Amino acid sequence: MDAASQAAEPQGPPPAADQVPGSDPRDEEPGQEAPEQLDRPLPEGVRRRVVGLAADALGGLPAADLPTSLRPYAKFTAARRAKYAGTALAAALEADPVFRSRIADRLRAGQPELVTALEAGQVPGAAEPLDVAAAAYLLRPRGWTRLVAEAGEQAERADVQDAAAEAARLVEKLQEELAATRQLAKADLERQRAEGEGTRKELDGLRKRLRTLESDTRRAQAETRKVAAELAEARAAAAGERSALEGENRRLKHRVTELEGTLEAGRRTAREGRSVEDMRLRLLLDTVLQSAQGLQRELALPVTQLHPADLVDAVVPGSASPHDVARRGLAEDDPALLDQLLAIPQVHLVVDGYNVTKTGYPTLPLEQQRLRLLGGLAMLAQRTQAEVTCVFDGQDLDVPVIMAPPRGVRVRFSKTGQTADELIRSLVRAEPQGRPVVVVSADREVADGVRKAGARPVSSVLLLNRLSRT
Repeated sequence: MDAASQAAEPQGPPPAADQVPGSDPRDEEPGQEAPEQLDRPLPEGVRRRVVGLAADALGGLPAADLPTSLRPYAKFTAARRAKYAGTALAAALEADPVFRSRIADRLRAGQPELVTALEAGQVPGAAEPLDVAAAAYLLRPRGWTRLVAEAGEQAERADVQDAAAEAARLVEKLQEELAATRQLAKADLERQRAEGEGTRKELDGLRKRLRTLESDTRRAQAETRKVAAELAEARAAAAGERSALEGENRRLKHRVTELEGTLEAGRRTAREGRSVEDMRLRLLLDTVLQSAQGLQRELALPVTQLHPADLVDAVVPGSASPHDVARRGLAEDDPALLDQLLAIPQVHLVVDGYNVTKTGYPTLPLEQQRLRLLGGLAMLAQRTQAEVTCVFDGQDLDVPVIMAPPRGVRVRFSKTGQTADELIRSLVRAEPQGRPVVVVSADREVADGVRKAGARPVSSVLLLNRLSRT
């Protein structure tokens, strides 16, 4: 404790709680001045400041020095003590002078200048009035009640001024809101008027449009009646023509029957006339044959193995190429054409995979398209025993395709930077000269390229028709 506080404290041991001067009016000696008392409750601002000082100092006091009512709050923080023990602190400070003096001692240690000035009867001009009132309440110097009352009055005036300023601000805010509301209401009214004017104009336009539609409707109804009358006339004319045609048809049928009878009679007459001539020709033929046989025996001519048809320039079936098979008589999409091509020995069938699938079933996902086509090619390879290679475009693949090719079908994907068309032409060029190769693709460029390389191009529709038949 500093020198000022030591000078302010009385010498000797502190008096007991029941011996503190001024603690009980009955203990006052005769002639001693009565202690000062507040004539009204402690102002709320001063009370909060006193409770705050006591709550801060309570944590530094031993538990034995605390009133019994405050000991449960000793371990609380200062803020929690001020919140939950405010009433108990205020009561203890008012009723227990010893506890109040201990809080005053803590105040002397924390604010020595303020305490020294108050004990000297002076009020620092720069001090906060509430701090001065709280210190005066704890120290109880001469005239402390006046300091507390003046601080309370100043706090009340400050509260009144703050309330008046807040009310003024609130009034100003409400006036601004009222002006804004009026402006919005005016703008809304103008907008509604504009919308009403637009609605009236739109209604007038709709009325004009309705009158136009009514006129168009009447005109359309008149046209409908006119067309209906013309249709009735056409139906009547068609019925008359139909009756006439039916009569003509019956007459023609009768005429056909008569002609068929006449034709049959003529045929019978012709057969009877030919029978005599046939007999004569048969007799002459037998005579010629017997003469030829006798001449053959006499000349000892061997039986010839060469026939006139053997001298005609044509392709022998065993050496036929895909370009010589089914050149005529079958349509390009007839499945029998593919059967004839695959019947050629050692034939190699090369299929442009996505060209066929996108022609036959383009809505399926690519994986389902591949599986469906490869399943059909596997059955076709099993039936025809032909070598089958299916080529897919793989230049846009992000990951390898995991699949098990069906038995009898070779599956290939083009490399990055290479199209399926180029891979097909490479496969055709890799075959030996003279081997029959059939390429299935609807791409005109692919067909022209493989045709120059010696392969036979066919359309994708031909293969799809053949697989659907399977």
